[in-house]
Amino acid sequence: MKYYIIAGEPSGDLHGSNMMKSILAREPEAEFRYWGGDHMAAVSDGMVTHIRETSIMGFTEVIKNIRKIKGFFKKAKASIREFQPDKIIYIDYPGFNLRMAEWSKKEGYNNVFYISPQLWAWKKGRVKKVKKYIDDMICILPFEKDFYADHGVDAHYVGHPLLPVVQDFKPNPKFKANYKLEDKKILAVLPGSRNQEILKVLPEYISAALKFKEEYHIVLAAAPNVDRSFYTEIIGVNHEDITIIENDTYNILSIANLAIVTSGTATLEAALFKVPQIVCYKTSSLNYAIGKRLVDLKYICLVNLILDQGLVTELIQEKAESSQIIEAINETLLRKDTIALGYEALSNKLFTNNISASDEVGRIVTTFE
Repeated sequence: MKYYIIAGEPSGDLHGSNMMKSILAREPEAEFRYWGGDHMAAVSDGMVTHIRETSIMGFTEVIKNIRKIKGFFKKAKASIREFQPDKIIYIDYPGFNLRMAEWSKKEGYNNVFYISPQLWAWKKGRVKKVKKYIDDMICILPFEKDFYADHGVDAHYVGHPLLPVVQDFKPNPKFKANYKLEDKKILAVLPGSRNQEILKVLPEYISAALKFKEEYHIVLAAAPNVDRSFYTEIIGVNHEDITIIENDTYNILSIANLAIVTSGTATLEAALFKVPQIVCYKTSSLNYAIGKRLVDLKYICLVNLILDQGLVTELIQEKAESSQIIEAINETLLRKDTIALGYEALSNKLFTNNISASDEVGRIVTTFE
């Protein structure tokens, strides 16, 4: 069978690669075309576009890149028509993927959406599009299946794909020694994977982290799709106090005693590695003003959303500045035991059965009705 996959961001690349492995275990002759990254490329040939080109976030950024995005739609449609897949699998990236799904369903293709758009947070009206254009909706958060059921959509809940990935990860025992990090604790800085969000938050993260440099090594987790020079230009003269490690977030989290994290998938990864964290989010004033009017949520951090409690401190927009981050770090260190218990409850909520999320997705995707 032939599968066309569209992932637009690093997390989608990771989850997509594990899904592809699961598909190949069932169908060794499966063919792929995909929008993804290095993880997916390591599984199979067939890349159409790399995620370093497609990672665009925020209302103003979308407007500025509208011509580029239109080009993506044109390119995707052309390559789908050329490939003629048996199924199209959309991984997260909802702004682009839901529009593509509408087009492809009208063209007669079978559509699977893996990692549900966060319609429960905003744009609930898009559930009508899901019902109309998506053949199988696959959810990774426990409350999403009920949300869809309330709107007449029979969705699949498979558990979270990060859980087995983290459980199966084997840390490098020489990692600390390799980077000369053995004499202090580790404060990990995870500023996200998009240039525009890194620009907003990293100066504040570094300013706060440097206050703890006598007790902690400050380790910056650099995203694989962002040039190292981008980080060093932001850090500037403080570069000698920061260890920048590229594309090795899990080894960093495996040794971290504390983390400053930009809201997103990384908050869940830090929690699964049992690292106490402060979660921040900052965007342009216009993006924030628009988003605040549209989003209906008590929390932005995935950990807090899943637990439905404010376990992890969240610093949003004007609160995401160095003095408040420093204060939050000190408060978080006093609550380490409480946070550890919360993380245990989180893992229990995400666990579904002895079948990994990726294996279950592979089963659903390769089932043809």
